[in-house]
Amino acid sequence: MRLGAPFTTESEEVFRAEHRIRSWRNGWGAEGGTLMLTQRERMRRWRYTWLLDVDKGTSRLWFDLNERDRYASPGYAVHRPLPNGRWVLHQQGDAVYFRGMGATDQGDRPFLDLRHMETGEVRRLFRCDPERYEYFVAFAGDEDHFVLSSESATDVPNYYLATLGEKIGEAPEGEATRALTREPITDFEDPTPQLREVVKRIVRYEREDGVPLSFQLHLPPGYEEGTPLPTVLYAYPLEYSDPATAGQVRGSPQQFSSINGASHLFFLLRDYAVLDRTAMPMIGNPETTYDTFVEQLVADAEAAVAKAIEIGVADPERIGVMGHSHGGLMVANLLAHSDLFRAGIARSGSYNKTNQPFGFQSERRSLFEARDTYIQVSPTFFADKVNEPVLIIHGAADSNPGTLTFQSEVFFEAVGGSGGTARLVLLPFEDHGYLSRESVEHVLWEQLEWFDRYVKGDVSPSGE
Repeated sequence: MRLGAPFTTESEEVFRAEHRIRSWRNGWGAEGGTLMLTQRERMRRWRYTWLLDVDKGTSRLWFDLNERDRYASPGYAVHRPLPNGRWVLHQQGDAVYFRGMGATDQGDRPFLDLRHMETGEVRRLFRCDPERYEYFVAFAGDEDHFVLSSESATDVPNYYLATLGEKIGEAPEGEATRALTREPITDFEDPTPQLREVVKRIVRYEREDGVPLSFQLHLPPGYEEGTPLPTVLYAYPLEYSDPATAGQVRGSPQQFSSINGASHLFFLLRDYAVLDRTAMPMIGNPETTYDTFVEQLVADAEAAVAKAIEIGVADPERIGVMGHSHGGLMVANLLAHSDLFRAGIARSGSYNKTNQPFGFQSERRSLFEARDTYIQVSPTFFADKVNEPVLIIHGAADSNPGTLTFQSEVFFEAVGGSGGTARLVLLPFEDHGYLSRESVEHVLWEQLEWFDRYVKGDVSPSGE
């Protein structure tokens, strides 16, 4: 709607969307009435980007795509500030600059494009080299110069002043059409040289039903090829409507390794292998995806574990699983419904969905419409089947309505009261994530001690 100054008349309709409008406030052009906005169709998980001319009262679809399709993603519009502090689309005439991750089946290759609003033509100005991880940061003075961040698995990230040069005669499809030169701006040194010995690679495989999956494999310093190691699987389940996008590769093996906060990657320094960004897709109609949540979760985990064992990395008798938030729910369900793992670490999770009677994640049916599903995805109801040790960590002041702290307290009581091995750690004053140095260091100690004892070690999982 639009209401003109002095705001005494009736408002008028500018655009009526078919689906929910997700973004528009930073979609204004610098001049005229150009406005870019995005609609989201929840049922198909589809996004539609429209171009409006609010002065002329016209609108048209610019492009649309599956919101989970990383390989086809056009990226996001680049913005610039006006003198009055407002941000607008960064344009070159009738074209808008876009930046994106440039996901491929070999890993992310970020890009900078110029997308024409009238013709739809896309010119790729820059694309990351496959042997490095580089991305556009911001323009510097004019559109032929920009700040570039560049790194590799062994080179610490540094900033460069990049200059776009002459057009490349016959650039391969999808590659940059302009030559690029660069001058260093920063010279940061490696703060953790011991991490440069960490080996990273992307591993692809398939679920039993043929769905393509992947994980990012991290191997500890000094790893000898072919040696089975105690292994940590870290994941976060995501919902998809299309199997083709469910297993798309995330991240890049060329990214510089850095470890922050209470990261699971610290296990690398204790001679564990780590399966990071492990694909855990839930595929199906958004209205009923959670009817098969547990079944698909187990199938995803079975495929990842089997692949890690097949390539000679994981010791099948020494594999642990961990996750945060929805990943905590994943951990508890996998321990209850499979015997793939020797122990688990569940952080800030939600373990009884009947406490959210009017929907959770992408589930929009109420408890009263899908009672069996709410119960089936809730590991508290199956706590007597958790026969592996589980470490439960939660912020004592979690304000996320889906993961209130009492969820962990009740799940801990249910596991322990049923004869299982469980430990509950509540972090004073912490919210859904953990911020204080004391909390982060304590969580790291708890995690390392738990898996050293129950995954790496020979301690029996009975009695705590």
